[in-house]
Amino acid sequence: MACPSSRSNVTTQTHSSQEEKRAHGHQLSSCVTKHLNLSLHLDFERHVIRAKVELTVEALEDRFATLTLDTRDLKILSVSANGQPACFSLGPKHSFKGTPLDITLPFDVSRGQHVIVEVTYETSPSASALQWLTPEQTAGKKHPYLFSQCQAHHCRSMVPCQDSPSVKHTYYAQVSVPKDLVAVMSAVRDGQEVDPQDNNRIIYRFRQPVPMPSYLIAIVVGALESREIGPRSRVWSEKEFADKAAYEFSETETMLKTAEDLAGPYVWGQYDILVLPPSFPYGGMENPCLTFATPTLLAGDKSLSNVIAHEISHSWTGNLVTNKTWEHFWLNEGHTVYLERMIGRCMESEQFRQFKAIGGWKDLQDSVNTFGANNPLTNLVPSLQDVDPDDAFSSVPYEKGFALLYHLEELMGGPEVFMGFVKSYIQLFAYSSVTTEDWKNYLFTYFKDKVDILNKVDWNAWMFTPGMPPVKPQYDTTLADACIALSQRWTKVRPGLTLITISCLYAQNLNPLSTFSLSTTPLPLTHVKKMQEVYGLNTCMNSEIRFRWLRLCVCAKWEEAVPLALKMATEQGRMKFTRPLFREVFNFEKYRKEAVRVFLAHRAAMHPVTAGLVAKDLKVDASNSSSL
Repeated sequence: MACPSSRSNVTTQTHSSQEEKRAHGHQLSSCVTKHLNLSLHLDFERHVIRAKVELTVEALEDRFATLTLDTRDLKILSVSANGQPACFSLGPKHSFKGTPLDITLPFDVSRGQHVIVEVTYETSPSASALQWLTPEQTAGKKHPYLFSQCQAHHCRSMVPCQDSPSVKHTYYAQVSVPKDLVAVMSAVRDGQEVDPQDNNRIIYRFRQPVPMPSYLIAIVVGALESREIGPRSRVWSEKEFADKAAYEFSETETMLKTAEDLAGPYVWGQYDILVLPPSFPYGGMENPCLTFATPTLLAGDKSLSNVIAHEISHSWTGNLVTNKTWEHFWLNEGHTVYLERMIGRCMESEQFRQFKAIGGWKDLQDSVNTFGANNPLTNLVPSLQDVDPDDAFSSVPYEKGFALLYHLEELMGGPEVFMGFVKSYIQLFAYSSVTTEDWKNYLFTYFKDKVDILNKVDWNAWMFTPGMPPVKPQYDTTLADACIALSQRWTKVRPGLTLITISCLYAQNLNPLSTFSLSTTPLPLTHVKKMQEVYGLNTCMNSEIRFRWLRLCVCAKWEEAVPLALKMATEQGRMKFTRPLFREVFNFEKYRKEAVRVFLAHRAAMHPVTAGLVAKDLKVDASNSSSL
């Protein structure tokens, strides 16, 4: 749309400053979004959402006249401001940031004033935030399904917005879907009605009164049912999983109350859990009011519910207090792991927390080994200039972050003392976004009588140096000792080898899903075959055990395990399992081509983020089907 000539100078002047803002990863200094009002019409035949969004934008400077919204593969149909047509243009497309939508208002806005900018648009069938599933890809096999995954920066492919965790806003939404389907969102349900324009569709309404960043906007539409599991909680899933999920997550209210005792009141009202189809790429996603969970958590004995404790913890660390940019992602995840393990401490024991921490340290070692000990993406605070946050995703911010917090806990006087700081930090920065510097400054303020101890911490080594942390915590090994003893029985024929494998999961009376292989040193093929004979692990359907067992088998070059490993890598899409399994088979030289072949055969059914990262793991050219 051409802009009036009276606006041409303003547009030119602001364009360079906007380019500068983009180059610096959104300084967002001229305006901030306060509220979104979404109208979404889901078209399952075309795999698009026809949509309109009204953004309530507050000017942060006088004579505010232009704003830039993030978009990715959106078809922009019209833009208006306070009901008047507004000029707009799309800037150059970036490989992962998408295309900036530059909007010139038909009037100036003074600092502190609000303007409602309305954008009518349509999503792309290949929107990176959305996965459209055919009926065959669902449990029920009768109806299609849609789910979103906006973290870290994919909301822009679903909604034109200020797609930065530094911007928090409320939202309201109305969603039109076919009448056989149910819509849920990361918000409180606010009623439903027959679509007045089409009797074969239903409009579902939602409201989110607590300000939150765009990456937490979430939508799921499918043949969903729900079961009540607590006074403020339901589980949602296809009916095939509903009862199983209700049993699996029945301890949710206990976890919520425990978290409230530790961190303060739960402000989001409802806490529901939605079990997604198998292609969901994460263990869980902490969308407010509606945690997303992978079906790989449905172990049948509640033993994988610690993932729910993690997502519940995000209600405070991540959703209420948010990292300002993705460089500071550890503020979300390190604190959430810390709080998750404190919940475990309260519900189980201190030894249980220590045992979890030992497994976390091993996960951190695995990530550092995968990236390389000198890779700057293993910094606790990495530089993400021109780095796709998806490519940087690993256990580093989770476990290096936890290790730092645990180290500080020991220095400051123990878990009760340090949890006091964490709770105070949450209360101080609630509803805002923070940087590592903000966090560190408050740490020194809170522990002002222990500044001399804090000054001795090697902050540069912890924050800005790649590889493992400068200090290795001395965790209590009481629960791990039984694992170590059993593993040594398996490896005693090879003196000096301290392998802790899948066998540790069967030591004494340990919860078989609460633990982890603490070393991936391979066993000889003879040993692995004997373990199968003794434990019958090939028939184990517990995802955590099965994953570690199959990695161990492939690592031992057991050819019979290769199809089992590839089956697990493709029948679910949780990246924690799928990526290492593909990498393990790819590293088995005889089956390298088979790993690539199976990936290419399944890529179209995989989540876009998973498919992209596995392609990089297997050195497959993303633009076609060839292996580099």
